[in-house]
Amino acid sequence: MQPVYLGLIGCGTVGTGVARLLIEQQQIIERRTGMPLVLKYVADLDRERDRGLTFPPGVFVDDALQIINDPQVDIVIEMIGGLTVAKELIRAAIAKGKHVVTANKALLATSGNELFRTAAAANVDLAYEASVGGCMPVIKSLREALVGNRIQAMVGILNGTCNYILSKITHEGLDFSSALAEAQAKGYAEADPTLDIEGLDAAHKLAILTGLAYGMQINFEDIYIEGISAITPLDIQYADNFGYRIKLLAISKNRGDAIEARVHPAMIPMDNILSNVSGSLNAITISGHAVQDLFLSGHGAGMMPTASAVISDVVDLARNLRYGAAGRVPLMSFQPDQIRNIPVMPVSEIVTHYYFRFAVQDRPGVLAAIAGILGDNGISIKSVQQKGRQTNAYVPIVMLTHKAKEAHVQNALQSIAALGVVGPAPVLIRIEDENQED
Repeated sequence: MQPVYLGLIGCGTVGTGVARLLIEQQQIIERRTGMPLVLKYVADLDRERDRGLTFPPGVFVDDALQIINDPQVDIVIEMIGGLTVAKELIRAAIAKGKHVVTANKALLATSGNELFRTAAAANVDLAYEASVGGCMPVIKSLREALVGNRIQAMVGILNGTCNYILSKITHEGLDFSSALAEAQAKGYAEADPTLDIEGLDAAHKLAILTGLAYGMQINFEDIYIEGISAITPLDIQYADNFGYRIKLLAISKNRGDAIEARVHPAMIPMDNILSNVSGSLNAITISGHAVQDLFLSGHGAGMMPTASAVISDVVDLARNLRYGAAGRVPLMSFQPDQIRNIPVMPVSEIVTHYYFRFAVQDRPGVLAAIAGILGDNGISIKSVQQKGRQTNAYVPIVMLTHKAKEAHVQNALQSIAALGVVGPAPVLIRIEDENQED
């Protein structure tokens, strides 16, 4: 059987894992595919790093264009990340008629529409299973397993760093800074964790999934994004009292003429399967009209879990090459001429339940003033707790609401913050609880 020749660009953490699987699992991959997959090149500028692998002479190079310009290379695996060089290399590979595998979620979220059109026009495949959820096969599920379903909603934990930090705060009572430091020490968080803790990484992934699920253009810029840095052990304690856990959720809901797409901390009931996803795991629930709820979970980052997803893409493309079936599965699940411009609903238009925590002066009439402002904005209070010790002359008041519109909530909080008896900015956490009555 004719070999399939591969070129790997980038041999950092994940790239090394990809190379390791291709070398160490070569026999089992060939037994499963019926063809040899040959790693012809590995391109990386760092020749000195000890990767624990020995490459045959001539395999390790420092010029990525050597891979792209070699007519024998069938599949290019892009593992360098970033938005500039990676994009140009992918475009160059497509122009040479080569199939591409990438895990570059940020690039696909911001330039995916262009790259998918370019690949489809060139009749080559651009595979990206590892860009969302690591080894969790969510992209394959949306593109293939669920093609007979109208996707109604997706709710997921798509960032392992945030989930690890929130798990530490929840189960061990750590403050945010301590939990982040521990995540960094264990390699779950980068030295600069901004992309993770501010929700951008999860939003990149949600942008890709939303396009796949609903047959729409990827609209990363329209996703509402809020991170976890303001979450405190006190709010987690109150959530527990109400029967909730706090998770950073990526939420997408099909509203027919528009799509909800938002990333933010949310309270979910303890009997929700996502509430028990702890540590660095990722998970997602996909709701389809035929399957109802499908739950997927797995390690969303790390060398070998991500490399495993990359290899699954490589094998898919190799099988396509064997049978001359490029484009067999549409790159964005829907045929290119069926991709629509569906608007993303502004966050101000969403309707959900809310948790509020106010720090107020302990004096008569404060609760009535707050309740009055909420009522004036059409926000109905479900429950109130006024307990806890006075801190810096303030006491906490905690409220849960019935369903309310975000725009009305923001207006109310602005008015409440302006009261002379309210201390630090009010805390708002949205509640995702389908069991609550309106």
